[in-house]
Amino acid sequence: MPRESPSQTAGPYVHIGCTPNFAGIGGVYPTDLGAVMVTEATRGERIVIRGRVFDGFGAPVRDALVEIWQADADGLYSGPEEPRGVADPAFSGFGRSAGDMETGEFLFRTIRPGIVPFPDGRPQARHVSIWIVARGINLGLNTRMYFPDDPLLASDPVLTRLEHQSRVPTLIAAATAAGEYSFDIHLQGPRETVFFDI
Repeated sequence: MPRESPSQTAGPYVHIGCTPNFAGIGGVYPTDLGAVMVTEATRGERIVIRGRVFDGFGAPVRDALVEIWQADADGLYSGPEEPRGVADPAFSGFGRSAGDMETGEFLFRTIRPGIVPFPDGRPQARHVSIWIVARGINLGLNTRMYFPDDPLLASDPVLTRLEHQSRVPTLIAAATAAGEYSFDIHLQGPRETVFFDI
């Protein structure tokens, strides 16, 4: 029986394969997959999410690649597995952003997601699921970003299950302007973001 090959870090080619236009390779796709999440026809409140990924020394990881998945304004996910209805066809629900090679900042222009039920039916606070890959990371890291003004934060079925409640703030974005949020991800250290094993 063949043995599983060892995990490898993302290496220098992740941007070439996932974001060729960002990497300076034109003519493969008109735009990189996940670069545009909304159109004029998309329903919902437009928001901007900005942030950076920091390493254990507090330095920005400038070659990080960040992906987000989220529900539409009605709380529905795009895809055939969504049992509750049909998601907004003018909203992708998926975004991908390569960090700026100078500052490390990632950026998403999206909408405020709707409320999604937990498997037991309880409402979850509005959130965006995030996946991070970069040099030195063998397996992509999964986390969530929540909104600071959400009244469901205190009863969210995921947040209330965290063993160390003092770390919940690492999952909550900061409102920086009307419709704009900042969410920094810390890979290690005293401000380490909560990551999920999914």
